[in-house]
Parts: sequence; structure tokens; C-alpha cells
Amino acid sequence: MNVLEVSGLTKSYPAFTLRDVGFTVGEGRIMGLIGANGAGKTTTLKSLLDLVRPESGSVEMFGLPFFVNERRCKQHVGVVLGEIDFYRYKKVRAIADVTRRFYDSWDETAYRRYLRTFSIDPDKQVRELSSGMRVKCMLALALSHHARLLILDEPTSGLDPVSRDDLTTLFRQLVEDGTRSILFSTHITSDLDKCADDITYIKDGMVVESAEKRRFLRSFDFLKETDDSAPLTLDEIMIRMERKHYDISASV
Repeated sequence: MNVLEVSGLTKSYPAFTLRDVGFTVGEGRIMGLIGANGAGKTTTLKSLLDLVRPESGSVEMFGLPFFVNERRCKQHVGVVLGEIDFYRYKKVRAIADVTRRFYDSWDETAYRRYLRTFSIDPDKQVRELSSGMRVKCMLALALSHHARLLILDEPTSGLDPVSRDDLTTLFRQLVEDGTRSILFSTHITSDLDKCADDITYIKDGMVVESAEKRRFLRSFDFLKETDDSAPLTLDEIMIRMERKHYDISASV
């Protein structure tokens, strides 16, 4: 079963257009959404969540048309879009007090368990937390209403290698039982090497490829410059695609 199906998503701005974006996220899977800065990753996530209104396209979550079942679907979605600097002087406890009001299935016991697991002091202000701890704080909030789908925008950006490794390990643990799925955008492809099952690559507002990771890597064999049998890495694929001007519309 797919927990998320995106088809034909289009959103236009004066200097940028997201064009006909489509992909699926399977149950119990981690989908990495990759692309250079400005490629359309954040616009894709905001469009499929109706945080910005797309001009066309459809989104299904948990088998339901999302745009007409938005409140129902969002009860089962955990979202982390950037840091929480706009609450810098609020205590973690106060942020949780506000957040729990929005979810019918908020689980206070689970929330306290995640605070312990992530070593988060609820009486600390956000400004007192490191970047890694802020991400973990947002994850604790997202997980405490039993979200079936986590949508994360650049969750490891700005973190040190140890914190990034901790988070990617956590992502794998979260999907182990098959009841949760994760969609997260990143330009740090080494994180996806560690945890992703599937990859969607966006370039200039269009999907170049979306597939299971091994099949995804093999689909870029045409970029190889030698007869080496090993596939290119995600880093190599992005570097070669971004530096050369391919007509990507032919491969979509």
C-alpha cells in the first residue's frame, strides 16, 4: 500500500515553476527527495501539504484525496519544516502544550518517552537547544500523535556528522515495524546512502527519476565515463547532472 501518491503537481512563481511532479511513498518505506538548492524540494513538500496552493495535480494520503480530506489526513502526518527559531524564547513544554491541542490521538505517555529517549529537557527554551536537539524536539512532537507518515524538510542540514548519523539511524528504527513511512528532502546524499529505500530526484522543478534506490542508481549508468560495473553514487549522479545541461524532459 502507498501512504502517499503525488501526481501532476504544478506550482508557479515568477522566477520558478514546479512542473508535473509525481512520486509515491510506500508503507514502511523511507523516500529521499534530493536536488540542488532551489530545485523545488521545499515547494514540493509545501504544495503536497497545501501550505501553498498548487495550480494543478492530485495528492492522496492513506488512500484518501488529500485536498478534500486535509484535516483527517493531517491527524496521521508529522511534519518538520525547518527549525523552530520563531519560538526561540518559548520553553519546550509550552510548545508541546500548544501542539497537543491539534491532535485527537495525542499520546502524552509516548511524548514523555520520546523526551527521555532524545534527552530533551522540557523546561529549556528553544534557544538553549543545539540544532540537532531542535530537530529531535520537533520529531518528538511529530511522533507523539502516532503519525503514520513523517514529512521532513532538510532535517539533517546544519548538523554535525555524529548528529546526522544518530538521526538516520533513528529513521531506520522508526520504519522497522512497517507502520510508519518517511519522506524527507535533503541535498546531503550520504544520509540517504545510510537510510533511504527509494529516491526521487528533482532538477529545475521537474522529477528526473523516482525509483527504488538500487534501480535509481542504475538508471544513471548513462553518465558513467568508464566501463566500471559499479553504479555511480548519489553524489556522483547529482554532480554530473547539475554540471551538464541535459534535456531532462526526455527522461521524465
